[in-house]
Parts: sequence; C-alpha cells; structure tokens
Amino acid sequence: MGTLIEEIFSRRAGRRVQAGEIILLDVDYIMSHDNTTPLAIKAFREIGKPIYDKNRIVLHLDHAYPAPNVMAAENHRKIIDFVKEQELPHLFTQGVCHQVMLEEGFITPGSIVIGADSHSNTYGVMGAFGAGLGSTEIAVAWVTGKCWFKVPETIRIELRGQTQPGVYAKDVMIHIAGLLGMDGATYRSVEFGGEYIENLPMHERIIFPNMSTEIGAKCGLIAADQVTVDYLLNETPLGNAGVRDFENLQPVNPRYERVLEIDVSTLTPQVACHPDVDNVKPLEQVEGLEVHEVYIGTCTNARYEDLEIVANMLKGKRVNPLVRVIVTPASQRIYKKALQNGLIEMLIDAGCTVTGTGCGACIGRHGGILAPGERALTTMNRNFVGRMGSPLAEIYLASPATAAATALTGRITDPRKVQNSGNCLPLTVPNSMER
Repeated sequence: MGTLIEEIFSRRAGRRVQAGEIILLDVDYIMSHDNTTPLAIKAFREIGKPIYDKNRIVLHLDHAYPAPNVMAAENHRKIIDFVKEQELPHLFTQGVCHQVMLEEGFITPGSIVIGADSHSNTYGVMGAFGAGLGSTEIAVAWVTGKCWFKVPETIRIELRGQTQPGVYAKDVMIHIAGLLGMDGATYRSVEFGGEYIENLPMHERIIFPNMSTEIGAKCGLIAADQVTVDYLLNETPLGNAGVRDFENLQPVNPRYERVLEIDVSTLTPQVACHPDVDNVKPLEQVEGLEVHEVYIGTCTNARYEDLEIVANMLKGKRVNPLVRVIVTPASQRIYKKALQNGLIEMLIDAGCTVTGTGCGACIGRHGGILAPGERALTTMNRNFVGRMGSPLAEIYLASPATAAATALTGRITDPRKVQNSGNCLPLTVPNSMER
C-alpha cells in the first residue's frame, strides 16, 4: 500500500514495491516523434535484435511537420522507410504526439508508457505512468518490451478552493512552478489532488501532469475517477474496453516525502517571465509590457476548450495589427470540431493566423520564429532562451485567456478586463456537432 506511483508499479510488478527500489517492468507503449525516432532507429540498428512487439511502438510526425527544411524532410523519410521495413502499425501525422496518444486511447488508468519526449509526463492525467526517456532507452524497449525504473518518492500537491473568474488551471500550475522551482521535484512523482482537481474537466487537468516536467518531476499523476472514465468512454475509440479497475488505482495509506497545500481561491492571473519557467510573477507586475507575438498552441493549451475561450474573447474584435497572433490546434480532431462550430472563422475574422496542427512555434523550427529583441506571450509550457528562435528574444507563459487579452492590446493584459466586457460567454454548440 502506498502512493499512486507505488500502486501503479506494484500492480505491474505483481508484488508490493516502495520508493527507492529499482525494478524492471513491462511497458504498454513506447512513443517517439520526428525529432527523436531517427536516433532511436540508429540505436536499434546497433543493438541488432528484432522488435519485441510491433504493436507497442507508436510514432508521430509533429515537431517539424510538414517539414520546414531539408533536414526535417530527411528525418521524415527515414521514419517512413523504417515503418515500411518493420511493418509498424502506429504512425500518426494528425497533431501533437501527447494529444494524439490520449485521443487514440493509448493511455488508460494504470498503464505504463514511455516516450522519447520530455512531456510524456502528460499521460499521468489518466492515472497512468508516463515519463520521457532518451532515444537509446527507447530502442532498448523496442527490442525488450521492458524498462528499468527507480520507484520515485512522491510530493503531494493538495489544491483546495475554486479559482476566481479569469484565473485558470494554467495560472495555478505556473504558480506551483514558481513555488517549487525548476528542480523542486527532481526525480519525484508529483500527485495532484484535492477538491480543485476533482472538480476540473479533463482539458484543464492535463496541464498539471504536462507541466510537472517543468519542476523536474519524473512523472505527474492524477488519480483516475469518473472524469477519466467519461473521457475514455466518450472521447477515445476504446469505449468500455478502456475502463480497467480504475477504482483500485488510488493512493492507499500513502507516505509522502512532502505535502504542499494551496488555496487556489487567492490566486490572480500568473505569468512565467523570461528567461525561466519559475520566474513567476502576478500578471499585474508585468502588465503593459509590449509583445510582438502571441502564440496559442502546444501540448499544454491548444485543446478545443482553450480555442473556445480565445475565440469568445476575440469575437467581434480585431487583434492588434502590429502583433502576430498565431493559433495552432493540438490535433486534427480539435481543429475539425473548432471548424465545424465556427471557432476557426471567429479567430480568422479577429485577425489571427490559424496554422495546421502540431508543435508549431513552440520549438522554433517553423510556425512563428522570433527575431532578436522580440517578445512573445504564449500558452507554452517552457520559455528556455532561444526556444522560439533568436536567443535574444524573450518568452512569457500564461493562460489562453491572458493570451487572448494580450492579442487585443499588444501588451500583456489582464484577461478579466476583457471578460468583464461581456464577450466571453460560452458558445452554444449544436448537439450534432459536439464530440
């Protein structure tokens, strides 16, 4: 009996495990994308053994897709040739890998999924273990179906209360990053719980495991509950088959290394400022700072509900003409729903540039590169120097609502000033268009 990560690993190991143990476990799926798969292929060739189970390998083209340069195109060709050679069944080109992994039902409560991407922690939103590993480890898992893990200690973050209007899950997680720092949870499992988490819809829950990476965590976890079950039933092809004994995957008399309690009702909109994600300030301290680009996208905040917030705030208005406002839906499914329900038209009418799905501007390969001296306000999860282009540019992180407000003014703006104008009512969506 123990923490959520101990419960997940114990189930897979077939015995009780505890923090500090090193264990060898079967993994359910092994994910990599166009940046990391070529290196995994190279390591696989050097190992010289056959793939253990082709069905466990899931590949994505998303980080530089469509290819913005010859090197990216060559990587895509290597991956596609490998898929043909090995007759691999899972290759996706329909959006950000983590969003597609969730949508396609690869992540279920209690599953163990490793990915050659640091934000594989995202899968913890389903009460699953997800962690990012290097390409060599991915290749080893291809041929063994297994991976070594050290069972991490757990930090419990207990969130109580409800946020004020204009304050979102992204603001809460940015605040947590400021409290713990970028190394505050190094090789720890971070459990997010409490009444605030329990009352959140899936699209906002995702932010917490996703950004656990930014505080150094090995994984970020939210225990599966009815919200999880509803997502599996209604939003994935698994249906009832995806719901597996989730009631048993709860912390049981856990012993935490540390418990951090936060009352979210006291928070105002937050901004992670240049040059580090833990350089966090209440928005009012940086309000009015000029920006040159607003980017709404990534595996953190580019879901349908995020686009809905932005579209409602921009409805009937025009963004600042001197600011590039770029919107990149996380997946084709999200894009299609936003198109059917009129969000894309609203964004375009407001002066936004809506791009194809994928990682886009987040990694500075295409989709909105910054010039020296420019400043961007984005819904991303990290603001490393040089991440979006020039190392002389600045990146600020905030919620989609803050991004929308900032797009209107060209300066970092409190979203409550725009929402209070009455332009942020929920959209009425015909039932035939909902999914």
